Amino acid sequence: MKRALPLLLAAALAAAPAAAHHGWSEYDSSSVLTLTGKIVASGYEHPHGHIHLETPGKTWVVVLAPPTRMENRGLPRDALRPGNVATVVGYPNRSKPEEMRAERITVDGRTVELR
Repeated sequence: MKRALPLLLAAALAAAPAAAHHGWSEYDSSSVLTLTGKIVASGYEHPHGHIHLETPGKTWVVVLAPPTRMENRGLPRDALRPGNVATVVGYPNRSKPEEMRAERITVDGRTVELR
Protein backbone atom coordinates (compact mmCIF):
# COMPACT_ATOMS: atom_id res chain seq x y z
CA MET A 1 0.00 0.00 0.00
CA LYS A 2 2.87 2.41 0.75
CA ARG A 3 4.10 2.01 -2.84
CA ALA A 4 0.64 2.54 -4.30
CA LEU A 5 0.05 5.80 -2.44
CA PRO A 6 2.60 7.86 -4.42
CA LEU A 7 1.16 6.46 -7.65
CA LEU A 8 -2.39 7.35 -6.63
CA LEU A 9 -1.29 10.82 -5.61
CA ALA A 10 0.52 11.34 -8.91
CA ALA A 11 -2.53 10.19 -10.86
CA ALA A 12 -4.80 12.54 -8.91
CA LEU A 13 -2.47 15.50 -9.52
CA ALA A 14 -2.23 14.69 -13.22
CA ALA A 15 -6.02 14.62 -13.52
CA ALA A 16 -6.50 17.94 -11.72
CA PRO A 17 -5.58 20.18 -14.70
CA ALA A 18 -8.04 18.30 -16.91
CA ALA A 19 -10.82 18.76 -14.39
CA ALA A 20 -9.92 22.40 -13.89
CA HIS A 21 -9.62 23.08 -17.63
CA HIS A 22 -13.03 24.71 -17.92
CA GLY A 23 -16.66 23.84 -17.97
CA TRP A 24 -19.01 24.33 -20.85
CA SER A 25 -21.57 25.71 -18.36
CA GLU A 26 -20.16 29.18 -19.04
CA TYR A 27 -21.95 28.99 -22.41
CA ASP A 28 -25.72 29.36 -22.79
CA SER A 29 -26.84 26.23 -24.64
CA SER A 30 -30.43 27.48 -24.67
CA SER A 31 -29.43 30.30 -27.05
CA VAL A 32 -28.13 29.04 -30.39
CA LEU A 33 -26.22 31.52 -32.55
CA THR A 34 -25.54 31.19 -36.26
CA LEU A 35 -22.94 33.74 -37.38
CA THR A 36 -21.36 34.32 -40.76
CA GLY A 37 -18.39 36.58 -41.27
CA LYS A 38 -14.78 36.98 -42.27
CA ILE A 39 -12.00 35.34 -40.29
CA VAL A 40 -9.65 38.15 -39.21
CA ALA A 41 -7.38 36.09 -36.92
CA SER A 42 -7.04 32.46 -35.91
CA GLY A 43 -5.19 30.12 -33.59
CA TYR A 44 -4.74 26.40 -34.03
CA GLU A 45 -3.34 25.47 -30.65
CA HIS A 46 -4.21 23.46 -27.55
CA PRO A 47 -6.39 23.27 -25.62
CA HIS A 48 -8.74 24.77 -28.25
CA GLY A 49 -8.38 26.48 -31.56
CA HIS A 50 -10.12 29.80 -32.09
CA ILE A 51 -11.00 32.36 -34.69
CA HIS A 52 -11.88 36.03 -34.56
CA LEU A 53 -14.94 36.35 -36.78
CA GLU A 54 -15.85 39.77 -38.10
CA THR A 55 -19.62 40.06 -38.48
CA PRO A 56 -21.67 43.19 -39.16
CA GLY A 57 -21.27 45.37 -36.07
CA LYS A 58 -19.14 43.00 -33.99
CA THR A 59 -16.04 40.83 -34.00
CA TRP A 60 -16.54 37.55 -32.13
CA VAL A 61 -13.99 35.31 -30.44
CA VAL A 62 -15.11 31.82 -31.47
CA VAL A 63 -13.79 28.91 -29.39
CA LEU A 64 -13.29 25.83 -31.56
CA ALA A 65 -12.26 22.22 -30.87
CA PRO A 66 -8.74 20.99 -30.08
CA PRO A 67 -6.49 20.97 -33.17
CA THR A 68 -6.22 17.17 -33.30
CA ARG A 69 -10.02 16.83 -33.43
CA MET A 70 -10.32 19.53 -36.10
CA GLU A 71 -7.61 17.87 -38.20
CA ASN A 72 -9.17 14.41 -37.79
CA ARG A 73 -12.59 15.73 -38.84
CA GLY A 74 -11.29 17.50 -41.92
CA LEU A 75 -10.64 21.07 -40.78
CA PRO A 76 -6.96 21.78 -41.43
CA ARG A 77 -5.15 24.85 -40.13
CA ASP A 78 -5.11 26.59 -43.52
CA ALA A 79 -8.95 26.56 -43.70
CA LEU A 80 -8.93 29.06 -40.82
CA ARG A 81 -6.71 31.59 -42.57
CA PRO A 82 -7.64 35.27 -42.30
CA GLY A 83 -9.81 36.43 -45.17
CA ASN A 84 -11.83 33.21 -45.41
CA VAL A 85 -15.58 33.47 -44.85
CA ALA A 86 -16.95 31.11 -42.20
CA THR A 87 -20.33 30.28 -40.70
CA VAL A 88 -20.36 29.03 -37.12
CA VAL A 89 -23.21 27.60 -35.08
CA GLY A 90 -22.84 27.56 -31.33
CA TYR A 91 -23.56 29.11 -27.97
CA PRO A 92 -22.78 32.54 -26.51
CA ASN A 93 -20.66 32.92 -23.41
CA ARG A 94 -22.79 33.96 -20.42
CA SER A 95 -20.33 36.60 -19.15
CA LYS A 96 -18.22 37.54 -22.20
CA PRO A 97 -20.57 39.09 -24.76
CA GLU A 98 -17.97 38.87 -27.53
CA GLU A 99 -17.31 35.11 -27.15
CA MET A 100 -19.07 31.99 -28.34
CA ARG A 101 -18.34 28.26 -28.39
CA ALA A 102 -18.80 26.70 -31.83
CA GLU A 103 -20.51 23.36 -32.28
CA ARG A 104 -19.93 23.35 -36.03
CA ILE A 105 -18.17 25.45 -38.62
CA THR A 106 -18.60 25.78 -42.36
CA VAL A 107 -15.59 27.09 -44.26
CA ASP A 108 -14.25 26.42 -47.76
CA GLY A 109 -17.57 24.73 -48.62
CA ARG A 110 -17.16 22.09 -45.90
CA THR A 111 -19.13 21.72 -42.67
CA VAL A 112 -17.26 20.18 -39.73
CA GLU A 113 -18.86 19.04 -36.46
CA LEU A 114 -16.57 20.17 -33.66
CA ARG A 115 -18.11 18.48 -30.59
